[in-house]
Amino acid sequence: MNVLIVGAGPAGLYLAYLLARQSPQWSLRIVEQNVPDSTFGFGVVFSDRALEFLRDDDAETCELLSAAMEQWRDLAVHHRGQAIVIDGVGFAAIARLRLLQLLRERLATVGVTPHYGRALRDARELDGYDLVVGADGVNSFVRRGREREFGTRVEPLSNRFAWYGTTRSFDTLSQTFVENEAGSFNAHHYRCARGLSTFIVECDALTWQRAGFATMDEAATRTYCERVFAATLDGHALLANRSIWRNFPKVWNEHWVCGRTVLVGDALRTAHFSIGSGTRLAFEDAIALARSLREHPRSLADALAAYETARKPVVRKLVDAANASADWYEHFPEHMRLEPWELAWQYIQRSGRIDVERLRRISPRFVAGYEAFTAARGKPGSVPARM
Repeated sequence: MNVLIVGAGPAGLYLAYLLARQSPQWSLRIVEQNVPDSTFGFGVVFSDRALEFLRDDDAETCELLSAAMEQWRDLAVHHRGQAIVIDGVGFAAIARLRLLQLLRERLATVGVTPHYGRALRDARELDGYDLVVGADGVNSFVRRGREREFGTRVEPLSNRFAWYGTTRSFDTLSQTFVENEAGSFNAHHYRCARGLSTFIVECDALTWQRAGFATMDEAATRTYCERVFAATLDGHALLANRSIWRNFPKVWNEHWVCGRTVLVGDALRTAHFSIGSGTRLAFEDAIALARSLREHPRSLADALAAYETARKPVVRKLVDAANASADWYEHFPEHMRLEPWELAWQYIQRSGRIDVERLRRISPRFVAGYEAFTAARGKPGSVPARM
């Protein structure tokens, strides 16, 4: 089998590793348009179990990556000067650059080296391969021109976000909501390495316009955001890395396969960064595709069909939750009218995946605090079934 993987992000690198490990006789080529160690953003976040889903089939990679991760058990919502801690909702994070470096190390153990600085510009460059894998992100070259066949839908959200880092180390994944004369801002921040945290600044379209960001360069924008979140940063600067304003794109492909071409990772679908599942989905796409190719060695068509059939319902469910979370953030200035406890209560249930009974089991101190808050307002026992 002659295989081309386009894109050397987590999905592409890990898929190449799995395929080389299980089918060393295959010819594998992986190309990436960027140079090595060039990556957008600072950290990626996982659930508290991190990469345990890798352990059964790939314990060595699981241990290698997990050892480089920062982990914590709670998260916090900051609103109107009050910090509401939600216990038992843990996460793990790793610097994106470090993640890619470790995956390259794993790939080297099976004798595969990605070709960097290799941007594809002509669809004919995809010819001559038995299998082409589009692992090349939101603006996938592999997908381009075949949107009808893949059933591609791309819907940009209206909020703007800029992805920064900072040397301030935060104890937990935190959400901080603040207002200034221009409007409403939110920061998603968490530590992803020793002495490094991710700090994503988000604002609604009206706030973005009133703040004058349209006429600011990257340096002026960073300075402005440092002023907005001065209390949160506590004297630390924001670190830029292609930290321009973006609209998050909701990407979905109704069909995952077109002939001998298949999509994985963000080329296939996106999950809003507010639920921290995009990179895990990329890993799981790679695992599922490699498994299907292993289980259907005599028919590529059957293997690709099996990959889509098995994986699609799982991905659809998680993407629906991510879209619900994204929609909540699209209206976060309205939610900021709530009291801090009310905002935190609504926030933790925004994706529809955590109902009150589950929340009571995993976050008993938070639920007790919310019940005390409602009781103090003369509404004892008024915990609703679902916000």
